[in-house]
Amino acid sequence: MKLTRRQLLGGAAAGALGAAGIYELVDQIADSPERADGGERPEEQHLLAGMKLLEHEGVEVIEPPLHHQVVTARVASLSGRELRDAQRTLEHALRALERRFPVTPEGLAVTVAWGIPYFRRFAARVADEHLPVDRRASQSADHPVSALLPAQAFPSDPDTLVLEANEVAFLLRSDHREHVAEGARDLFAATDGLFGLTSIRKGFQGGGFSGGRGLPKEMALAANVQGADLIPDGAQLFLGFTSTQRHTQGQSRIANFETLGFVDVRDGYFRGGTHMHLSHVFENVEAWYLDFDFRQRVDTTFRPGFRAREGAQTLRQAPEDAASRADLVGDFRRHRAFGHSASIQPTSRLHMDIHGADGEVYRKGSAIPLRADFNTLDNPFFWTADPDRDRHSEQPDAGLHFISFNPSSDDFRRNRLAMDGVLPDGTRVPVGQRSRAQGLNSVLRTTHRQNYLVPPRSRRSFPLVEL
Repeated sequence: MKLTRRQLLGGAAAGALGAAGIYELVDQIADSPERADGGERPEEQHLLAGMKLLEHEGVEVIEPPLHHQVVTARVASLSGRELRDAQRTLEHALRALERRFPVTPEGLAVTVAWGIPYFRRFAARVADEHLPVDRRASQSADHPVSALLPAQAFPSDPDTLVLEANEVAFLLRSDHREHVAEGARDLFAATDGLFGLTSIRKGFQGGGFSGGRGLPKEMALAANVQGADLIPDGAQLFLGFTSTQRHTQGQSRIANFETLGFVDVRDGYFRGGTHMHLSHVFENVEAWYLDFDFRQRVDTTFRPGFRAREGAQTLRQAPEDAASRADLVGDFRRHRAFGHSASIQPTSRLHMDIHGADGEVYRKGSAIPLRADFNTLDNPFFWTADPDRDRHSEQPDAGLHFISFNPSSDDFRRNRLAMDGVLPDGTRVPVGQRSRAQGLNSVLRTTHRQNYLVPPRSRRSFPLVEL
């Protein structure tokens, strides 16, 4: 029997879910971290219990899950009753995984996020009534603005950027590759016929804190990435510096829709949920290390003149150290350049203490976004249903699958525009896009972007269809 293109793609996607490719080397290079008991499963899908804190170069660091996989998809054509059946089927499959694996890095954490195309296609009327509304953005626009907005291109993005339109994304995280592989295979086998996969994205994080060359360098060398030999031993990321310092990550429930009061959850259907931005970014490793010496890499990643001993990888960025708008403008006036961290801290850190809706006090200078990005050698994806559009290549290349949980699309937008020198109060730092003066942008190239809504765990399966 001759297979249709759809059948061929489906078979290829199913095979890619559990395939390891070059990522099989991860377990040969790095040991899985020892984890504490995870405790109770949080209502928030984006939060992981059982995370490990360690000290690296005198700074508290969160050790992230070792293995990551993102699967994006479209939903099959389903009617009202079929949608409710699909909701039960997906929830049953997810609960089966939770009975099998603890929802921790030691087990398997699955986060389900839904794109605007899903809500428009299957729940347009009720979505207008229930989707959270961004209070800050609404006040600025003088009309209601949803907490979930279409992704946009930013000033330093290339013309080739793809703004995606996936209906759903599944994020799987674990210290054990076989847990991710088995979980993905079982999930999509149990929901066979409900989803048409559009991409599979794989990668790794951590693996460099115990000494030696470190996972990113070893993997880049194995993939023959240009400049791989220049990556410092022990680095957590291809570009050398540690990204999971405790103080640079949103703590507790700060990234929830409701916590800081930035977003109105209306009737509360999505209380405990958050917003997720997903993108893919190529990193020019060779240019980063050949064109920038260590001092310049520190100035570019953090801010001009930022104090660091030669060769340091994990640098303190405590709340009291957060850069202000005046710092950013002053740095550019003095140095004709600004650093990446200093550019986004005026928008990504709290300007005052806030008593959160969860009862916690979040101190001035606390980070709001919770990052869950990971290193990848995908080019740009491990597998894609549209290789021409995605400019897919089998040749590995260094990059990042960037994931950020924020209270809203607009909150992410504010941070990303600040990275280009555009602040919410109208301040514009006059810097050429993708120039060396503009933080890391000269060595980064974003290929894809999309925004998603992450419901709370109790609403994660086909949200709103029961209404």
